[in-house]
Amino acid sequence: MTQHANFLWGAATSSYQIEGAVNEDGRTPSIWDTFCATPGTVTDGDTGAVACDHYHRMPEDVAIMAELGLDVYRFSLAWPRVQPDGTGAGNPAGIAFYDRLVDELLAKGIRPWVTLYHWDLPQALEDAGGWPSRDVAYRFADYAAIAYEALGDRVSQWTTLNEPWCSAVLGYMTGRHAPGRQDARAATAAVHHLLLGHGLAVRTIRDLAAANGRSDALEVGITLNLAPKLPASDSPADLAAAHWEDGFANRLYLDPLLRGEYPADVADRLGELGCPLPVQDGDLETIAQPVDVVGVNYYSSQMVAAAPTGQNGWPAPATLRRDVPRTAMDWEVTPGALTDLLTRLDREYPGPAWYITENGAAYADTADETGYVDDAERAEYLREHIDATLEARDLGVNVRGYFAWSLLDNFEWSFGYDRRFGIVRVDYDTLERTPKRSARYYAERVAAEKKAAAETGRL
Repeated sequence: MTQHANFLWGAATSSYQIEGAVNEDGRTPSIWDTFCATPGTVTDGDTGAVACDHYHRMPEDVAIMAELGLDVYRFSLAWPRVQPDGTGAGNPAGIAFYDRLVDELLAKGIRPWVTLYHWDLPQALEDAGGWPSRDVAYRFADYAAIAYEALGDRVSQWTTLNEPWCSAVLGYMTGRHAPGRQDARAATAAVHHLLLGHGLAVRTIRDLAAANGRSDALEVGITLNLAPKLPASDSPADLAAAHWEDGFANRLYLDPLLRGEYPADVADRLGELGCPLPVQDGDLETIAQPVDVVGVNYYSSQMVAAAPTGQNGWPAPATLRRDVPRTAMDWEVTPGALTDLLTRLDREYPGPAWYITENGAAYADTADETGYVDDAERAEYLREHIDATLEARDLGVNVRGYFAWSLLDNFEWSFGYDRRFGIVRVDYDTLERTPKRSARYYAERVAAEKKAAAETGRL
């Protein structure tokens, strides 16, 4: 048993995926409400209108977290619930839900960790241009101020954005996610404005924390979905393909955030493709505001080979299928690559603390007559990736926590309810919650790790 002191164990969710109550207490439509209402966008026409009904069942869900022995719960705020239409004052009725959630967590001894943005942009802001519009970055900072002023007296850990790659690329380039646009130039503008919004929000939160004497406890940062891109061979073409993929998926975010510059090879190529990053004077300094933590959402790695150039000259390397286990998302299970990723991050981008803010797997669950799911594959997935995370820590990486994704089965974006990631099953007909075998494993593993750490006297 590895002993790890001061290591946080948690689970994560996001607002649109679990809350429901999309028309209650002043919440206005988000881009996901609009996207789901568009025929052909989501499997079976599913929506997040009810989802897990967490908005009304929150105390039950927090009780489950307490039973699992979690230290911390990472959840996102619904921007159109907190600040309808993305402008103006905060919405007291919507904010009251998060007040209750934070208080319920603290009463159970669970630390609240707030993510400001997990993809549910107010539709009114999309109508005004969305993330490709520079103004939305400033609106995001205003929203961050409202959220911090409401919850900052009890919440010390803040994440600005969840997976800006997904927001920009899936939302504005491929159209697979809301708002469903297919415009490469808009997507690269969205990349920059998302990162600009992050920097503005970090500055805002730090200023408010300082004004209220809370700076010492504050931890603020961002969460990125990062995946190693491994070359299929040592050929120059394959190496170049993997380097591009790593640049577009990973370095395009890490470098400006932690080095204050975009990677030149990626920025230059985007310019050649007619999709320049719209950088203005002072932007990179704003984006590179010091952060305390960087969250890593890790699910898989990819092996990349050179392939013919895609549409309009856009690089289009091939992803090769390897002979390894795969999840129901058709993602390869590669836990060893997580250790490699964390050691690389700590070596190339020293400074912040690293957290695994999402890690989990979808499988084809089968429930028995009681609702229990004997999901041995998911339990094994968690075991392997927890081991990989702790191995990186043993190697000296400053990794301080692990969050299972997800606490609950939920609305899985364009897959609707067809993919289940939860360690707790949700019956979508009755909304009954039933912890799966993976939840039992996770609770036992967390308890064992805490006991081992306590016995060493390192807590």
